Amino acid sequence: MRIGELAKATGVTTRALRFYEEQGLLTAARSHNGYRQYDESAIERVANIRYLLDSGLTMEDIRPLGSCLQGDLPARRLSSSAIALVDRRLAVLDERIAALTRAREQLSSRATASRSGDVACG
Repeated sequence: MRIGELAKATGVTTRALRFYEEQGLLTAARSHNGYRQYDESAIERVANIRYLLDSGLTMEDIRPLGSCLQGDLPARRLSSSAIALVDRRLAVLDERIAALTRAREQLSSRATASRSGDVACG
């Protein structure tokens, strides 16, 4: 199938598909006229890439997992190296959540204090 067909089948843009290919996560044969040609397994591979990205992993995180992108990825057990990767990403997400929570509390506190004050700014 050509890149447009793969994009339609997966709901991913052709630009994203070319990026996945540049990152070594997706491979395509070239037809005689130079068009990318993907086999049917590319649909599952793209779905697994999207699953990992939607789970909070980055492309940098996913690159080492390239050999694991076929099959029912969500149902598979993680290897010890994948668990370590997930643990690192969870720590980053926890830090971001904590920072956002602090920012929200600051804004909320400021808004509450300003509602009861007489002097307005802005």
